[in-house]
Formats: sequence, structure tokens, C-alpha cells
Amino acid sequence: MGKNKVVAAVEELATPLVTGLGLELVDVEYVREGGRWYLRIFIDKPGGVTLDDCQAVSESLDPLLDEMDPIPHSYHLEVSSPGIERPLKKPADFERFSGRRVQVTTFTPQDGQKKFTGRLEGLRNEMVVLTLDDGRERYIPLPQVASARLKASWL
Repeated sequence: MGKNKVVAAVEELATPLVTGLGLELVDVEYVREGGRWYLRIFIDKPGGVTLDDCQAVSESLDPLLDEMDPIPHSYHLEVSSPGIERPLKKPADFERFSGRRVQVTTFTPQDGQKKFTGRLEGLRNEMVVLTLDDGRERYIPLPQVASARLKASWL
């Protein structure tokens, strides 16, 4: 099974489990690093996740993964918080984190630029709306967003 199919299968399996525990499934990654495969599950909830939350997801998901067996070789399961600079994956994320500082990268250049940093204003008509650091408003078509993540402010 290819990487994208593994991610899709695990998302389908994990979403109801994570939601049932009162958490949000933020992202699933299936990557090879240093010769080893890792299946990473990123979870969140208002106020942040605890070690107990991560353990509960890991202990509940592990037997389901063994039963479904979407990965034909050995791998390491990791469950964690997405961190302070969490990715924005779903359209609802762009509304939920409106007012926060973000960095958006596009698949193709928009007016000669692929990286944009500024305050997220939300999602309007399938367009991500940002107020850039120079005060200009930028509209980026949602299908053109390659990645978007919160940016920590250290001021």
C-alpha cells in the first residue's frame, strides 16, 4: 500500500476513535527516517493535549491497526500534539484560527511568490484571506495551499 493510501486508511480508522475520546485528529504522517518507518498521529484539544491523551489514543489505536494491518512491515507508532506551530489542514481550521499569525505556502507562485506570512482573516468563498505584514490583504485559493501553519509570536 502506498504512503498516501496508508495515511488515508489510518485517518479513516483513527478519526472516530480520536473524536470519541474528545480529541481532534489534526494530521497523520507516514514517513521513513533513518531507515525506519514512522506512523505519526497528531491530536489536539482546547487547552492542549496531555501525555494521558496521547497514551489513550496509542493504546486504543494500536490493536485496531494490528487488526486492519494497513502497513505490511514494521513501523513505530507515535502519538503527539501538533505543537505550537500546528498545521492548518481542514477548511474549518482557517476559521477557527482566524486572527492568528500564520505562514502559507502555495503550490504555484502567486504574483511571483510562494510563501506568505501574516494574520489569518479566515476563509471566504474558498479563498484563504491574510493580512500580510505590510498591511496588504491577500486572497489565496484554498486548492493552491500546499501547507499552512500557525507561526509562534515570541514578542
